[in-house]
Amino acid sequence: MNKSAKWEKEFVERFSKRYDELKWLYCEVYNNDMKAFSWLCNSLYEYYKSRKSSLKNLDREKEKNPDWYKTKNIIGMMLYVDAFADNLEGVREKIDYLKKCGVNYLHFMPLLKTPKGRSDGGYAVSDFRKVQHELGTMAELEKLTAECHKNGISCCLDFVMNHTSEDHEWARAARNGDTEAQKRYFFFDDWEYPNKFEQTVPQVFPTTAPGNFTYLDDCDKIVMTTFYPYQWDLNYGNCVVFNDMVGNMLSIANRGIDVIRLDAVPYIWKELGTSCRNLPTVHSLVRMMRIITEIVCPSVLLLGEVVMEPSKVVPYFGTVEKPECHMLYNVTTMASTWHTVATKDVRLLKRQMNQLSELPKDYIFLNYLRCHDDIGWGLDYDWLKKFGISEIPHKKFLNDYFTGKFPDSNARGELYNNDPRLGDARLCGTTASLCGIEAALEDKDTDKLEKSLDCDIMLHAYMLTQSGIPVLYSGDEIGQLNDYSYHDNPEKSVDSRYLHRGKFNWELAENCDDSDTVQGRIFQSILKLEKCRAENEVFRAEADFQTVDTGSDSVLEICREYENKKLLAYFNFSDNPQSVFLDGVKSGRDLFTDDEVCSISIELKPYGFSWLLLDE
Repeated sequence: MNKSAKWEKEFVERFSKRYDELKWLYCEVYNNDMKAFSWLCNSLYEYYKSRKSSLKNLDREKEKNPDWYKTKNIIGMMLYVDAFADNLEGVREKIDYLKKCGVNYLHFMPLLKTPKGRSDGGYAVSDFRKVQHELGTMAELEKLTAECHKNGISCCLDFVMNHTSEDHEWARAARNGDTEAQKRYFFFDDWEYPNKFEQTVPQVFPTTAPGNFTYLDDCDKIVMTTFYPYQWDLNYGNCVVFNDMVGNMLSIANRGIDVIRLDAVPYIWKELGTSCRNLPTVHSLVRMMRIITEIVCPSVLLLGEVVMEPSKVVPYFGTVEKPECHMLYNVTTMASTWHTVATKDVRLLKRQMNQLSELPKDYIFLNYLRCHDDIGWGLDYDWLKKFGISEIPHKKFLNDYFTGKFPDSNARGELYNNDPRLGDARLCGTTASLCGIEAALEDKDTDKLEKSLDCDIMLHAYMLTQSGIPVLYSGDEIGQLNDYSYHDNPEKSVDSRYLHRGKFNWELAENCDDSDTVQGRIFQSILKLEKCRAENEVFRAEADFQTVDTGSDSVLEICREYENKKLLAYFNFSDNPQSVFLDGVKSGRDLFTDDEVCSISIELKPYGFSWLLLDE
């Protein structure tokens, strides 16, 4: 702290407001290690000082409007740089296309340096300060984010904080006998403690990577590896790890990244005798990271990846007085949406929408239909039991349905991490293929194609109806199908998630202006939905929303209200037409079709939807 007298005024003002809480939290977690805390504080100033003036101006602008990300105008897209445009420079050249998509929030999937063949799709980072060679350089990343900012696009990047690659310099040193480096991980001389951990810690990948520890025969040690053997868990009980990882996070922020996605954040604190998930100290660490960004780079947001049920997700927002993550993923609703597509029964989805409606309006979720990952069927089976639905047979039904094995199913997907012993598996596939577009095109069946397209567009309308930030998965805007070529690639063939990580089809994207094509039909529909959302106040995050009983288990109705505006949104998850009675509705206008509605009922075609804005 002896350098504080030389710190710039702006930094001092931010730092002083938050110093007491930061110190209290740090000392609580790290046993009053003031030397380490002083080192951290001085490093924060160095990262502030090295932050470009353009980014500092962005910080000041967003400090004045801290709720900038809570508007109804943000449309996100997630993409793999290599799949989308080969490299960072290629993405920069495609910014006009992204703007054409209406995108102003861009999530780059992991692009930091990873070892070939042991990258886990970019989540096994060997160097947090370098970009994967074939994608470009840090300078090119900085150039891309600057160009995005000029075009009103915020940038998000994953921060893989639970582990490093075994090729990281810390891991290499640990393997070579450096005891200080070994303290950055969980190293053991024998299986006594690993076996004790295994008694209470669940396995993430019981079939492809069983267990939570890996024996290193070259140094005769055992290391904790929650995910894959080549991903070594970091020991956040060591303050050096926290200090250095904070530095890695701020280094990314200083390259122009606006949103830091905290990967696998519930896992970062380990204690013997626990599940090593969602432990209280995790929240102390995330709260410190929030404070640190508010000091160094207040325009930067924290996005938590918490793939768990709502009761365990919501605490990662923190409290109004002591917030943690700015935003979280709406994972459960994504899985329940596909459950609803298969069952054609909206009751579970309705229940979850009601749960979300009861949360504070400040809680911002990212909503999505598909992402880079698989779909796990972690549904509310305790509630589903009342309808005679049991977990294992229901998971089998869902997977049979979406792999096209179930009678009359047109969905096309593949299983991931199939475990016949537990009757469990996860699902992979693009939105279009899961909706049946792939099968309809193969069969050259125009009726099937029409229903599949309507299903795809209806699901996007449903996504954009929810409060929060809608995020497209790159390729979904043109109805991109599954890419089976990964089966022929030895480095990818064991991971079926590459089914929906295929190269972006720029040839098909050329059809996006032609509404007579599959690509154009989907693209133009999504664009129109985005425009309607941006123009109408009922889609604001502050709006009240609730579900309404339609009298049909196949039709979901969401009512959104803001000030004197009211929207009734209807979604037919059935492949049959549905008629819904409009109780007490005198007249209104369908935002999507622009049709006037003056009727006692509304007719929904198979997989149809309606955004009915009521007259005042």
